[in-house]
Amino acid sequence: MQSSQPRDRRARSQRPSGILGARLPLAPPPGYRCDNVNPFDTSELLKARDRLLAGDVVAIPTETVYGLAASIESEAGLRKIFATKERPFFDPLIVHVASFAQARTLVKDWPPVADFLARFFWPGPLTIVLPKAETVNPLITSGLSSVAIRYPSHPVAQDLIKLAAVPLAAPSANKFGKTSPSRAEHVRAEFPGIDLLVLDGGDCEVGVESTVVEINVLSEDESEVRILRPGGVTEEMIRETLEKFSRSVRVVRAESPVAPGHLKHHYMPPVPLVILPEDEPTPLSLRRRTQLQSDLKTNELRNTSELVLNQDPEQAARELYSEMRRLAEEGADLLFIRAPRDRSGLWSAIWDRLTRAASLNLS
Repeated sequence: MQSSQPRDRRARSQRPSGILGARLPLAPPPGYRCDNVNPFDTSELLKARDRLLAGDVVAIPTETVYGLAASIESEAGLRKIFATKERPFFDPLIVHVASFAQARTLVKDWPPVADFLARFFWPGPLTIVLPKAETVNPLITSGLSSVAIRYPSHPVAQDLIKLAAVPLAAPSANKFGKTSPSRAEHVRAEFPGIDLLVLDGGDCEVGVESTVVEINVLSEDESEVRILRPGGVTEEMIRETLEKFSRSVRVVRAESPVAPGHLKHHYMPPVPLVILPEDEPTPLSLRRRTQLQSDLKTNELRNTSELVLNQDPEQAARELYSEMRRLAEEGADLLFIRAPRDRSGLWSAIWDRLTRAASLNLS
C-alpha cells in the first residue's frame, strides 16, 4: 500500500547540500560555472555575505531566475532593491530561506497544508504566502498582512543564506517589468556601470519564476490553496500532491496583489513582442506587417524575428528569457511568436509570461 506521508524530495533527488554543508560531495551541480564562484573556495560567498550584512545588494543564482538579494534585517538593503530595480513599493518581495525553521519564524502560523506542500516541493520553485509575523519588515510585504516565502534549491543560494544566517529578500535581478535574467551575464547587462557583485551559478535550471500559492485555512478540516502565479511547480502537480493530504483542500486559480509579477505587463523584452495566432503563416505578410506597424505606432519594421520555443516545456521554459534577449541583441526590432496550442502543465507558466511580456496579443 502506498504511504500517505509526503516523500522527501531532497532525499529522492539527492541534491548536494552545498559548499558549506558537511555532506558536500566535492563537485559542482550540473551547469555550474566557476567564473566568479569557486565551489572549493568560499571567498566570493564571504564577500557577498559581508556586503549583505553591510546593507548592500548582491545578485544570486537560483533554480528559477537570478535574484537581487538583500538581508531582510537591513532597511538600507531592502530600499536598495527597490531603487536598483526601479521597482514600485506596492510590489511585494519574496523572502528566501534555507530551512523550514527559518520559514516558520516569518509567519504567524505554519498550517499543516503548508508543511505538507513544503515537504513535497522544497527546496524548489514553490513560493508559499501566509499571514506574516509582526517582525517582518512592511517594505518586504508592501504593507500587506501576508509574506511570500521560498526555499530555493540552488546550492549557492542556500549556502549564502546559511552563511549570512538571515533570510534574503530577492526579486528577479532586472529592471522592473523587464525580462528576468536566467544567466549571470544577463544581470551584468541589465545593470552596467554599477558596483554589483554577481554570483555566477550557471544557467538557471527552471528558467521561469516560482509558482506562488496563498494558503487560507478555512476551518480545522478545510483549507484553500490559491495559485496566484503559475511557475515551475504546476497546478497538476499541486492537485496530485494534495490528494494525499488527510484533510479537504480546495485548489483554485486567482490573481492577487500579494503575488509579485501580477501586473498586466511584465517580463517585457527590449523590443516589442507580439503573439500571433497558431496558424499564422511565415514570413509575415505585408498586410500583417502594415497592421503591426499601425498597432505598435511605429514607422517601420525592418527586422522581425520569430521566437520559436522547444516542444519540450521544460526546455522551453529554460530558454524563454535567454531567447528573448538573444533575438533583441541580434538586431530584431520586433519579436513575434505563434501562440502555443498546449497551455497545461508548465506551458501554463510559459503562456502567462508570454502574455504579460507581449506588447500586443492577436492570438
